[in-house]
Amino acid sequence: MNTSTAAGLVSGVAALRLDGRGGAQPVEPSQATAADSGPVWIHIDFSDPAAVEWARSHSGLDETIVDAMMDPESRPRCLPHGQGALTMLRGVNMNPGARLEDMISVRIWLESGRVFTAARRRLRSLPEIRQDLDRGEGPRTPPLFLVGLIDRLNRYIGEAIELIEANIDKAEDEININRGLKSSSAFNQLRRQTAQIRRYLSPQREALDRLSRITDPLFGADETVELREQLNRLTLGLEDLDLVRERALVAQEEFLSLLAHEQNARMLVLSIVAALFLPLSFLTGLMGMNVAGLPGTENPWSFWILVLLMLLTAAFIMGIFRIRKWL
Repeated sequence: MNTSTAAGLVSGVAALRLDGRGGAQPVEPSQATAADSGPVWIHIDFSDPAAVEWARSHSGLDETIVDAMMDPESRPRCLPHGQGALTMLRGVNMNPGARLEDMISVRIWLESGRVFTAARRRLRSLPEIRQDLDRGEGPRTPPLFLVGLIDRLNRYIGEAIELIEANIDKAEDEININRGLKSSSAFNQLRRQTAQIRRYLSPQREALDRLSRITDPLFGADETVELREQLNRLTLGLEDLDLVRERALVAQEEFLSLLAHEQNARMLVLSIVAALFLPLSFLTGLMGMNVAGLPGTENPWSFWILVLLMLLTAAFIMGIFRIRKWL
């Protein structure tokens, strides 16, 4: 059986036995299915067919749990089952070049003395826990492992929300300060981004709420309190996302209002120009006809009289615009 690398945890199966003091030692997956020698953490990459086969044949997990953990499509939820609990969560994709809203699924099965995690893409939180264990600063028990993982997921979710808030602040400043925003696409993108993230965080809050209500011996009082605190953090994050969505909607409406105002101002200028030149065009067209009997054809002052008449007409029209405050 292939094993995952310590840094990435992205292929095959990796197994660690927790020493109860914050450290852990790698063990063979076949030796990690029993927790008699201490609690174990087993990570499975379910994009690897060999790892999936090991989980079905040698992990000792119920077939229903294995099917749920290896399901390619999932939504966050918590499912108590027998003496354990299956929790499916989503983490922000912090991999280079990835989109924040492309959230990564992680599945956790927790039972007495064992914790299984499953993912098919690199999730930064899991390698960080592995590094903490290597330094002797990691979780001492499987329940603390789950609490620590949720804490890291919420921390990165918070960072993603802060980044989205910074983007909406920047877009609003471009409107309010220098009006350099050229289109409303920035607000559309932010609204789509928040909607896609919220799509997973809303059921994730329900999953954490159900997880925090489990009263069997899986969690002690301290772990239950910490789970409820993580639930509160996620709830605050959802409220911040809702606020960002509302701000993006209001800012987009403001942008469209400014755009309509600018268009109306341009149309006003064009209307003024048209109003000025319409009577002048009538006079030039009338006096420019090549027909006999036009007045002033023999008078050398006719041209200047016509120019004066046109200037007076233009001044009269401008005066009316001023009186009516159209200018």
